[in-house]
Amino acid sequence: MSTSTALHTDRYELTMVDAAIEKGTAHREAVFETFARRLPGARRYGVVAGTGRLVDAIMRFRFRDEELSWLSEAHVVRPATIDWLADYRFSGDVWGYREGEVYFPGSPVLVVQSSFAEGVVLETLVLSMLNYDTAVANAATRMVTAAAGRPLAEMGSRRAHEEAAVAAARAAYIAGFGATSNLEAGRTWGIPTMGTAAHAFTLLHDSEEDAFRAQVAALGPGTTLLVDTYDIPTAVDTAVRVAGTELGAVRLDSGDLPTLVVDVREQLDALGATGTKITVTNDLDEYAIAGLSGSPVDSYGVGTSLVTGSGAPAAGMVYKLVAHRDDDGAWVSVAKASADKVSLGGRKRAYRRLDGGIATAEVVRTSSTAATRAGERELLTPLVANGEPIGDVLGTVGVAAARAHREKAVGELPAAAFRLTRGEPALPTIYE
Repeated sequence: MSTSTALHTDRYELTMVDAAIEKGTAHREAVFETFARRLPGARRYGVVAGTGRLVDAIMRFRFRDEELSWLSEAHVVRPATIDWLADYRFSGDVWGYREGEVYFPGSPVLVVQSSFAEGVVLETLVLSMLNYDTAVANAATRMVTAAAGRPLAEMGSRRAHEEAAVAAARAAYIAGFGATSNLEAGRTWGIPTMGTAAHAFTLLHDSEEDAFRAQVAALGPGTTLLVDTYDIPTAVDTAVRVAGTELGAVRLDSGDLPTLVVDVREQLDALGATGTKITVTNDLDEYAIAGLSGSPVDSYGVGTSLVTGSGAPAAGMVYKLVAHRDDDGAWVSVAKASADKVSLGGRKRAYRRLDGGIATAEVVRTSSTAATRAGERELLTPLVANGEPIGDVLGTVGVAAARAHREKAVGELPAAAFRLTRGEPALPTIYE
């Protein structure tokens, strides 16, 4: 069996199960809902990511002998609960916004229906994956907007936990990035990989020209040469002399980029390398990319700001119990009433209201009023049925489907959604 995800959880999930088993309420049928009360950073819309990883993790949520032994030795729960955990297999249903779908405050991006015990132990797993992956996708989609059709590559592995780096590459690709520097992301998720050389390669050689010649000999003239280790004009001249006018690209990783890219473009053209591209990789975020919109940059590489959510490292999603059956089998809606953390009880369905193909509202209806109406697109889709994954959510197929769906979903948004300034959500959330 592949690695268990069962202990990727907080202790209070298991102590709640422990107490509910003792009380006799653990097996009450329940509905949990994941949503965000607001969009982080006052952004105009968000992009759901992490769904495929989450479904896979739920399938691997198993308490093996080693997990059970540790829980027992640490006295986390009582023996009766250890016995229940030994047989744990999620057998409920999960619905969610398709990965790559856009969302707004109050959107029920994930709905879990199961026994209370089966569903509550998934809270930490759900939130850790959706909050991080969605935060990266939220940052990435803004960068895609700022790039205005120019390619972007994810290269933030050295600025994140090694496992988070792979998840970040996946989320960025779903949000519209074209490649990653991370080889594990390439192997696991089928994302195109890229990368040539760092400054260390130039510094290794006796001269910059020797370094360029070695790289061109190994990778061909279509490679990308890093030209800011020493003097940039000298390096550009050397690069074209070594690789010829068919040189693929030069990369700039420092300096005053708006000025440098203009100077480098003029120099390349004067040397006859009119087809040589310019890529930039200097601590970029969506605002820096937007600031280069009128310059002759051909592509971007983004690292730190991407894998840290560009100022919003978590999407702010929560996982709340919204309904359960009572002892007579009747459904009871429940909700928090805490100040600033009020939630809306009851099972819900969500719809995107459209006018001429452009979204005008996010509509959330309770189950008693749920129905798709003319001019609406239903947003919740089944992801797990009776404990088994369904649809195109897993593996490389799921990533490709999510990437395609993001393009479609973002294409429905009004123009106001793409402003990089802080503001209100591009669509209102209407509760009916």
